[in-house]
Amino acid sequence: MTNTTGTRGGPLAGVRVVEFAGIGPGPFCGMLLADLGAEVLRLDRTEPSGLGVPRPLQFDLLQRGKRTVKVDLKSAAGMALARSVVARADALVEGFRPGTMERLGLGPDECLASNPRLVYGRVTGFGQDGPLAPVAGHDLNYLALTGALHAIGREGQPPTPPLNLVADYGGGGLMLAFGIVSAILHARQTGEGQVVDTAMLDGVGALMTPLHGLIAAGLQNGPRGTNLLDSGAPFYDVYRCADGEYVSIAPIEKKFQQVFRATLAKAGIDISDWPEFDERANWPGLRERFTTLFASRTRSQWCEVLEGSDSCFAPVLAPAEAASHPHNRARRTFVEIGGVTQPAPAPRFSRTAPALPDPPGAEGAAEWARDWGVDAQALAHCGYDPT
Repeated sequence: MTNTTGTRGGPLAGVRVVEFAGIGPGPFCGMLLADLGAEVLRLDRTEPSGLGVPRPLQFDLLQRGKRTVKVDLKSAAGMALARSVVARADALVEGFRPGTMERLGLGPDECLASNPRLVYGRVTGFGQDGPLAPVAGHDLNYLALTGALHAIGREGQPPTPPLNLVADYGGGGLMLAFGIVSAILHARQTGEGQVVDTAMLDGVGALMTPLHGLIAAGLQNGPRGTNLLDSGAPFYDVYRCADGEYVSIAPIEKKFQQVFRATLAKAGIDISDWPEFDERANWPGLRERFTTLFASRTRSQWCEVLEGSDSCFAPVLAPAEAASHPHNRARRTFVEIGGVTQPAPAPRFSRTAPALPDPPGAEGAAEWARDWGVDAQALAHCGYDPT
């Protein structure tokens, strides 16, 4: 099923995706696919779901690049339209609890019967099976059950809830997008669609693979906050500066430690009595030295000393500051779409770079549906111009 009418380009140009509106990882997956050129037609409820964090549409950035059709899936007309869209899609994205799509009559069996090449992407917290499959949860719960949450935090403190980047978006939406693209490649080679069962629990587990290796090797066996990468090492941490802002340092390897030392010495800082970084017995004393040192200058002053060297240094920027950093400006890591500054699509492509996506709420859903060959009568019955 190839679209020849798209104008944005991108490595996924020609791929057609139907996304059943949800929150978190499903919309993020749809955004990633749309960012890279896929046509993502979003089927939304006719009334608000009450889920997630309500906001004006222009700030619901996960909807960028998509087109939205309002559909009542409890009506015959709505179901007819949904089935017609699914029959013409390369992939489907849904994030409901297990069994919901089956009860609607839009489960994998029904959809693959009408479209054998369809990649049916599903994302849930606990997966499609197992004792917790039907249970509600959020990012924090999936981190907790995989051991990831236990490992995050400072010594002597409870586990620290991070932003919902790890399970919702890393282990959920990103894994689903990867699975969908992989299954589309298979479908194009064989003509066979399949179900992609993405559990945020599984995705976080996969992200934890390197840590399990460190644990098995005896390299991450201390309590939380006492190990190399969890704020235990004083040379892998953040420090408060004279102006109340923070900087991060991370010279883990000896060669970068040497650069860090040399760069400080060049700035006139006496490091003659600093002990070896890699000796754990030296860590408390080093932390005291670093705390005192970084508190002696402002963040911008430390940037003048360390930024641009191989000291493994970066200022800790607030989200509102990040777009103004010279490196981010040079790479256009942040862009303005619809008057809202936001992260640019990633990754970058040398041959098939897509244009920037349209802002959330862009018009043209009916046109896309017609281009897909969606049944005109089904569009008309749902209040859309079929011509």
